[in-house]
Amino acid sequence: MMKRREFLSNAAIAAGGLATTSMLNCSKGSYSAAVITSDSARPGIPFGVQSGDVTSNRAIIWSRSDRPARMIVEYSTTESFNNPRRITGPAALESSDFTARIDLTDLPAGQKIFYRVSFQDLKDIRAYSEPVRGSFNTIPKDRRDLTLVFGGDVCGQGWGINKEFGGMKIFESMRRLQPDLFIHSGDSIYADGLIQAEVKLDDGSIWKNLTTPEKSKVAETIDEFRGNYRYNLMDENLRRFNSEVPMLAQWDDHEVRNNWYPGQILDDPRYNIKSIDLLAAHARRGFLDYMPIRFNPDDPERIYRSINYGPLVDVIMLDERSYRGPNTPNRQPVISDETAFLGSPQLEWIKQRLLTSKAVWKVIASDMPIGLVVPDAGGKFEAFANGNGPALGRELEVAELLRFIKRNRIKNIIWVTADVHYAAAHYYDPARAQFQDFSPFWEFVAGPLNAGTFGPAELDNTFGPQVKFTGIPKGMKQNRSPKDGFQFFGAIKIDGKTATMSVSLHDIEGRKVYSLDLPPQK
Repeated sequence: MMKRREFLSNAAIAAGGLATTSMLNCSKGSYSAAVITSDSARPGIPFGVQSGDVTSNRAIIWSRSDRPARMIVEYSTTESFNNPRRITGPAALESSDFTARIDLTDLPAGQKIFYRVSFQDLKDIRAYSEPVRGSFNTIPKDRRDLTLVFGGDVCGQGWGINKEFGGMKIFESMRRLQPDLFIHSGDSIYADGLIQAEVKLDDGSIWKNLTTPEKSKVAETIDEFRGNYRYNLMDENLRRFNSEVPMLAQWDDHEVRNNWYPGQILDDPRYNIKSIDLLAAHARRGFLDYMPIRFNPDDPERIYRSINYGPLVDVIMLDERSYRGPNTPNRQPVISDETAFLGSPQLEWIKQRLLTSKAVWKVIASDMPIGLVVPDAGGKFEAFANGNGPALGRELEVAELLRFIKRNRIKNIIWVTADVHYAAAHYYDPARAQFQDFSPFWEFVAGPLNAGTFGPAELDNTFGPQVKFTGIPKGMKQNRSPKDGFQFFGAIKIDGKTATMSVSLHDIEGRKVYSLDLPPQK
């Protein structure tokens, strides 16, 4: 365990450096130093800052204090903070685990925004934290080059933060690409996965994890779920990345428990709480507290949403957990509550978002792949796929969506996903499919970002997927550690002039292991 002073210092340095004076009790453009106190007497910001759900004129800014305090954000279009705007935000209280967010509005489009976050102690209003800096790019209204990165699966299978290894190095590799956006494809934590101090590797060496009490058992209480997010944010690579790259976050199973579905009753001695619905309610609160998400005014707990990135791309974020039916053999011949995966309301919402999109490209962020078989115990299935053959069970929703896309002549759609812990590129070809009423499309798989490597998974021929690339050798030992290098993220670059999309897959060091150029269809 790190000493507190070292931990706070690392957090501040990773997030962009400390200001030289205490923050500020000021109106726009005027500054007056607060009372200088010892580190222990002023609020701390141990987990840095994040931005998310950025649009052309808005952005969520997130941070966490170490005590009851009021969040303050200053922002400017210059790194020197000439003529900054200052927003006094909400109080960070125990009810939100001292997290807070501010929705910045009226921002200029296509502009780099620099911001700094501080907290004012609510017990001693003269005491302010040191400010922590961040930045992001608002979405342009004209056609400019854009770069997105994507991936999922963080701190799973016992592979946590190893400072001797360099921590979660893949986030630094992603940061070096200077992307405009990060699509987090789920499994952002492993609430059901323990982190031990040491793991013996095959070569006899020892993988050494940072540990916390919350990672010593499965998460059941709200604080234990929150503790999983706090654990990940102990990594300086992740904090630095978060301070520079805005996030679009979705969830998958491990934010709650492996392979969970609504209504499930657990038969697992590790859990005192047996109702998955209660666990999921606790987990959702932790997810929403720690992810820089803009809450939907009609449904604050809704996770699926879309973000327009100007004339070039719309990103459609799915939620394949909250509305699904139970895991079954997945062979039902008609759509029913039992075959739900997206659920009818979300499926209709996706159709309308695609139908009304004016962007050249539509990126569908799915937390699970379409054509890879992900089995569950007892001959059941966890994802869409159920093995070779016609569209049945959960595959019927996919068939309905793909048919809708074809019949409405919606072009330039790709899918990005994670979950299976390796990298792959799949081309779905109706000429080779059992269900053929759809237009060809690509699916790109990336991950893990700091977890065990598995795979490759079995393909299901229902929608005719062809493997164009797999990032790991066949027959590879399962649950490889990050030290073995089989960690992957994806990158999407869109040329502002031609709208050509270049998709690439990268390893832990950022080396490109696969790439493909996709010119837009007209």
